[in-house]
Amino acid sequence: MNRRLFTFAVLSSFMLFGCDNTATVSAPEGEATSEKVTTLNDDPISIGYSDWPGWVAWQIAIDKGWFDEAGVNVEFKWFDYSASLSAFASNQLDAISVTNGDNLVNAASGSEGIIVLVNDYSAGNDQIIAKSSVTSIADLKGKSIGVEKGLVDHLLLNSALADNGLTEADVTLVNATTNELPQVFTNDSIDAVSIWQPNANQALKNVPSAKAIYTSADKPGLIYDTLAVSPASLSAHKAEYAKIIQVWGKVVNYINDPATRDDAISIMSNKVNVPAGQYSAFLDGTKLMGLEDNKRIFAKSDELSSIYGSSYHVNQFNIDNQIYDQKLDIDKLIYPDLINQ
Repeated sequence: MNRRLFTFAVLSSFMLFGCDNTATVSAPEGEATSEKVTTLNDDPISIGYSDWPGWVAWQIAIDKGWFDEAGVNVEFKWFDYSASLSAFASNQLDAISVTNGDNLVNAASGSEGIIVLVNDYSAGNDQIIAKSSVTSIADLKGKSIGVEKGLVDHLLLNSALADNGLTEADVTLVNATTNELPQVFTNDSIDAVSIWQPNANQALKNVPSAKAIYTSADKPGLIYDTLAVSPASLSAHKAEYAKIIQVWGKVVNYINDPATRDDAISIMSNKVNVPAGQYSAFLDGTKLMGLEDNKRIFAKSDELSSIYGSSYHVNQFNIDNQIYDQKLDIDKLIYPDLINQ
C-alpha cells in the first residue's frame, strides 16, 4: 500500500525537521499503468490512483464498466503514490488520489488540487507500534521512534504525542521510508515506529512481542483520502466529475452490501496481489465514505469530522513543522458543490 510516498523534491523540504539519528532510504519510483474505461473521445479525464483500499476501490467501477454506463470518458492510471504526485505536478494528470494533508503540501509547492470527493478516512490502518517495554504513548518519552518524516504518519505521531502532553523534543525521530520501517524496527535502538498497512503488519511479524499503542482509529478524521482535481480540469469538466462522484457512491454501496462484498474484495485484492482474507482486514481499517457521508464531511466546521476542520488542523501542523512557511487558504482547495448538488 504505497500510499503517501513523496517525491524526493517534496521530501527535501521535510529535512527542515532536523536530522537527529536519521537513516533515509529513497522512495521507490513506480511505472504507471492505465485503464481506459471508455472511448467516447480522444481526450479522457486522467486520474491517478494507487495502492490504498479507498483508491483501489475504483477498480470495481473500472471492471464493471460503470463509467461507460454513466457516459463519462475517464482513464485511470495506476502509480506508485510518489509518481502520481510528480505526474500531477507536471500536468500529466487531471486528478489524483491524495490524502488531504499531502494535497496541502502539493499546493504549497505550486501544484494545486481541489478536493471534490472524500473516499475514506483511515480508521486503524495507520499505527504507532511499540516494543514490549513501551505500553503507552506517555512511555515514548526519551525513546527513539522510526517514522518517514513529513508524511501522514509523522502527523499521526505528533498528534498522539500532543494528546499525551509530549512534543517531538521529548523523543528522538529516526527517519526512514515507510517500506523500510519494518526492518528498521528490528534494530535494538528503535523503540517504536509510526507506520501504515501493510507495513504495520510486517513490523508486528518482525518483532512478535510488539503491539499497536495508538492508531488512526484513536483520531478519526485526522487522515482523509480524497480525489483532488486540477483547477483547469474542474472548470472544464464539472458535469463529468459529478458523474464520477455518482459512480463512487455505487462503488461504496457494492462494497458494503453483504451480497456483493466478497466480489468487491476479490476485485480489489486481485488488483494488488494480496489474498482476499488479508485484504478484508485492511478494509476494516478504512472507513469508506459514501455520498451521504460526503455531504456531512463537506459541511464546514473546525472539527476533524469535517474535511475543512481536518485540513485546517494539518495546515497548522505543516506550519509548526516548517513544511511550508505560510498558511494556505484551505477553503480555496475544497469544492463542495458537486457533492451537494
